[in-house]
Amino acid sequence: MRTRRQPSLTLRSTLAFSLVAMLAVAGAGFYLYQSMKTSVLIYSDHAVMGRLDHFRKLLHYELAIEKLRDSPQIFKNMLDSEDDIFIIAEPGQQPVILVNPLNVTLPELPVIGQETKLSVTDLRSGVTDSGVPLRAASVQTTSGGREVRLTAAHIMDKEMAMLAAFRERIYLAVTLAFLLTALLGYVLLRRGLRPLRKMAAHAANITPQRLDSRMDSADTPVELQQLSDAYNAMLDRLANGYQRLTQFSADLAHEIRTPVGSLMGHCQVALRQSRSEDEYQALLASNLEELERISRIVESILFLARADEAQSLIERQPLLLHDELQRIAGYFEGLAEERQMTLLTTGAGTLQADPLLLRRALSNLVANAIRYANEGSEILMRVVEVAGGWRIDVENQGPVLSDETLRKLFDRFYRGDASRHQSSDSYGLGLAIVVAIMQLHGGDVSVEQPAPGTIRFSLFFPKT
Repeated sequence: MRTRRQPSLTLRSTLAFSLVAMLAVAGAGFYLYQSMKTSVLIYSDHAVMGRLDHFRKLLHYELAIEKLRDSPQIFKNMLDSEDDIFIIAEPGQQPVILVNPLNVTLPELPVIGQETKLSVTDLRSGVTDSGVPLRAASVQTTSGGREVRLTAAHIMDKEMAMLAAFRERIYLAVTLAFLLTALLGYVLLRRGLRPLRKMAAHAANITPQRLDSRMDSADTPVELQQLSDAYNAMLDRLANGYQRLTQFSADLAHEIRTPVGSLMGHCQVALRQSRSEDEYQALLASNLEELERISRIVESILFLARADEAQSLIERQPLLLHDELQRIAGYFEGLAEERQMTLLTTGAGTLQADPLLLRRALSNLVANAIRYANEGSEILMRVVEVAGGWRIDVENQGPVLSDETLRKLFDRFYRGDASRHQSSDSYGLGLAIVVAIMQLHGGDVSVEQPAPGTIRFSLFFPKT
């Protein structure tokens, strides 16, 4: 089943930035538009109110209504717009002045008395036949002792045209903001993501022969510094793992080649001429010994592989450490006596651990001590309770080891240069198995020389 490919990070970021810019411009434009619309409405209302107040005072104090009939054009010239409406009439009579070029039907208007000051709440809204909004009001006054009603309305055609033009500019600004942000954002993001493409190209060029290549942190942006460091650290681990795997493969081939070569040599010699039954039995016994050696190597490698993959399940049980040390000492007593060595145990405690794995780890350490310790020396197994857990020490007297040798003791197939030329059952996996067992228990193993010629291996088991 094909997995859906994720969209480009550059494309997604560009669209996100463009949408943010578009929304920001649109929000600012909407705010400015509403502010302008409010200002226009306030201006229109004040224009109507100012016009009515002006003519109400003019008719009341200076100008008689009879004189208006002879000069209606004066009022037309005093209006702000050619389409504005102004009506002066006596109640129940035909208008003295009627300025209504568009013949607009006005909404029902309350008549504001002469002594009442006109306010914005007294204005009413309406629309022309073409849908243009208007604002209108009506007031009452007296002129020459006669009651007169003044009605004024402002048709906001110019204001609506101005607002429509402003809306179009906002739409244009929003569109341009989206396009420009998309274009500039794409270019800048492409340049900003160049270090990532450089890292991808660098990763693509990594081969087993070029594991020493690293990213230059000096050319890496601060935001990618952590990624660059993690990338280089990963390459360090890969290089180290690959080097160890290469060495492991070479050592494995060396270990397998020796018994296989021995088997082939014995068989070739036996096939050159007829042999007696006893000779064939001796050959088979020798071959069986070599096959057992190969079998032990394979079993050890399989155990390490399972431990590395965390496939091994351990069954923890409460174990009496004093009894476990006595068990190991009794098992190796005969082998130690062959080299005039003495096995000593000290300490006690209860540990939650897998009994088989614990015994295997201790057996490997004791076997290693018997193999390399000085003849006639003592091998000490000691239990010590420490902060957070238990420590089991296996200590013996032997040759002084260099710091480099101490660091390599737990490497797989490492036995030291001198030991490779000795005829021994050791094949360099015992201490590596100890490391794997301790990792399965969540503990660790260490080695030190507290004094020249004294080697101490320590197993730390955390309390559970």
